Amino acid sequence: MQSRFPHWAGLRQGATPYLFLFPALLILGLTVFYPALQAFFLSFTEYEYDITQPPQWIGLDNFQRLLADQVFWKTLGNTVLYLIGVVPVLVVLPLGLAILVNQALPGVRWFRAAYYTPVVISMVVAGIAWRWLYAETGLLNQLLRWLHLSSDGIPWLTSPSLSLYSVMVVTIWKGLGYYMVIYLAGLQAIPADLYEAAAIDGSDGWQKHLDITVPLMSPYLFLVAVISSISATKVFEEVYIMTQGGPLNSSKTIVYYVYELAFQELEISYACSIGLVLFLLILSLSMLRLALNRQATILN
Repeated sequence: MQSRFPHWAGLRQGATPYLFLFPALLILGLTVFYPALQAFFLSFTEYEYDITQPPQWIGLDNFQRLLADQVFWKTLGNTVLYLIGVVPVLVVLPLGLAILVNQALPGVRWFRAAYYTPVVISMVVAGIAWRWLYAETGLLNQLLRWLHLSSDGIPWLTSPSLSLYSVMVVTIWKGLGYYMVIYLAGLQAIPADLYEAAAIDGSDGWQKHLDITVPLMSPYLFLVAVISSISATKVFEEVYIMTQGGPLNSSKTIVYYVYELAFQELEISYACSIGLVLFLLILSLSMLRLALNRQATILN
């Protein structure tokens, strides 16, 4: 029997997907979108953590203060250095590991599990363990003394010139297995016939990976590049657990500086201003990744 109100049936059918999406959108709105809009508004105000005093509109004063803030520029430089030091390693090294564990070798699943184990370890546990390793009497310095490479040990976390790089090692160690799995999924989607045809043409060994693997894995390479870039830009736990930004702000990143301003010094509005700069930085990295990926698709 035909409905007397066909337009209502069409409207109900069109609204059904949105009704299923509504609970998730409501949660995202309350926990993500509304706080983000509120932080955007607070970045143009003067507001401290005092519920009895409303925010006072001050326009661009926070951003003028930011331009003259030497600590901000130091943390921005540390964050950029973190990107330069971490992202290339996390793009290249996991691909090599994925190629190795993609071989049909006895016990290769144990190697996959071993490389992935750091991913499932809590960053708190990993940070504490590495802090012990880096200690003056820790395993690394004891090994250096035993090998007669250093009599006094190396101040891994207490030297302004080494602390940031020491934290980078932990980020790389923690992320290798995660990005290896992404690459492994891509490698297993490449037909074996392509490698057989390449072998007939004389491309064998590591040359076949340069000729076949790397071009076909370019979407995964771009994906890992943008994910690792965003993760490196937002690094916090390693710094908080191992160095707390020291010594002399040498390992302090933007996210840790935002935390320090907001929750230790209670300068909520100024912290929101720096958070807005961080958002624009991450957005720029994402847009760059999309542009490069689109260009690579056109070239292919």
